Amino acid sequence: LGRALSAPELVEYLGRLKAEDVVRRHGPAGTGEIDGLVLGGDSAFLLDGEILGKPYTPEVALERSRQHRGQTGVLHSGHWLIDCRGGEVRGARGEVDTARVTLSSDVSDAELEAYVATGEPLLLAGGFAIDGLAGAFIERIEGSPSCVIGLSLPALRRLVTGLGHEYPALWNR
Repeated sequence: LGRALSAPELVEYLGRLKAEDVVRRHGPAGTGEIDGLVLGGDSAFLLDGEILGKPYTPEVALERSRQHRGQTGVLHSGHWLIDCRGGEVRGARGEVDTARVTLSSDVSDAELEAYVATGEPLLLAGGFAIDGLAGAFIERIEGSPSCVIGLSLPALRRLVTGLGHEYPALWNR
């Protein structure tokens, strides 16, 4: 490319690498165990134009939470779906979904410190989980809520149908 990847390009690329790795190890060229769809995904959170990955340490998580308070960040969730039906790769597609996430401005330092002390944010892109303890701190989401969780269900449906499958066929009824 000759340039740095944008956040959406990066998460789609990382999702693709993950899916391709599974297919390489367990698909047609590997053990041949896969007869179906393989999904890879990754997420990145941008705040003030900076990509914030997983904080890993309480200090970084607390700093980022304070920076996010009262602000809106952008979460990009990248997906790559490979069709390995019948023991061969039949196609692949990728898609990125984006959601804007606003952290309430009235979240206190004590609340942020208590949240970080739980350990929940340490391994999460952006350092929060809307489906976890931080859900009460999220004031607004613009976009698909499932995108923020890390698997955009609308994007998954489009990928599945784009590869020629009926989405309801995935349902375990």
